[in-house]
Amino acid sequence: MKKICAILAAGTAIAAAPAYAQDATPAEAFSGFHAEALVGYDHNRSGSTEDVDNTRNLKQSIDGVEYGGAIGYDIPLGTNLVAGAEAEITDSSASWDNNNDQPNVFNLGRVDAGRQYYFGARLGYAMSPSTMVYLKGGYSNARYNLQGTDGTTNLRQRLDTDGYRVGAGVEQKIGSNAFVKLEYKYANYSKGEFDFNGDTPDSSRFNIDTDRHSVTAGVGVRF
Repeated sequence: MKKICAILAAGTAIAAAPAYAQDATPAEAFSGFHAEALVGYDHNRSGSTEDVDNTRNLKQSIDGVEYGGAIGYDIPLGTNLVAGAEAEITDSSASWDNNNDQPNVFNLGRVDAGRQYYFGARLGYAMSPSTMVYLKGGYSNARYNLQGTDGTTNLRQRLDTDGYRVGAGVEQKIGSNAFVKLEYKYANYSKGEFDFNGDTPDSSRFNIDTDRHSVTAGVGVRF
């Protein structure tokens, strides 16, 4: 009799297992810690009401490849909503053309885009246990490496900028833990500060207007 009861109990547990699995919500499929690698298109442009790319033969924008990585943590909010925090660091190949002798590039002199930090949050909607769309936003800090000349010597310095970033994307699960994503990001930098090398103290912050658009693809793992 005891053996029969044990067999019945085991059978009941096995039969109930699919029911427990069905209780998992789409949002729970996107919960937990994740890390990812990113690569995509990067477009930086000096904010201006006058487009002088052609009329004055001055280049106001630089383009390149953005690459880096990100980490984050997401939690489910009900059946479909997901909220999370994320941090990202990227670099960029966007720069002025060495063969271009224009006197001004990007309205900042000749310039290379440098590293970019981002700290923010996102809110997602899990359309299914494998697909989520989301909005994101937060703080962004970007560095631009500037080059000029006093007529005889090349001068180099760094411009650190502060602003905000917003964006939207879609994330698709691959298997049980891996995922791919595609997102659009817009950043606006409104404050700048020259970061001099050596013992010279940093100058005070000043107002700027620089826009940054990027479209990046990512591949990651959720733990």
